[in-house]
Amino acid sequence: MKTIKDATTFDELLDIKYGKLGTPKRDEFEAKSKAFIVGEMIKEARKEAQLTQDDLAKRTGTKKSYISRLENGKIDIQISTLFKIFEEGLGKKLGLTIL
Repeated sequence: MKTIKDATTFDELLDIKYGKLGTPKRDEFEAKSKAFIVGEMIKEARKEAQLTQDDLAKRTGTKKSYISRLENGKIDIQISTLFKIFEEGLGKKLGLTIL
């Protein structure tokens, strides 16, 4: 059995630590990773706009605690809420390209 020390690529490391893609443990890791990335994007955009979490919450009709949990990757976000945060709260336009 391979150990983390045997990994030669990042994908191999993830396979060893969390299992192959499609396994429950790996799926959970992937979901948490994506939540973290979205949270960091929100936090970075909020700071760039020179807003506090409370300011952003007021602009979007949410609570500061909700913004905090989002930024820390602790909760999932609905796509409609994501658009509301970026468009109404941060004044950024999000475009979608459908293939």
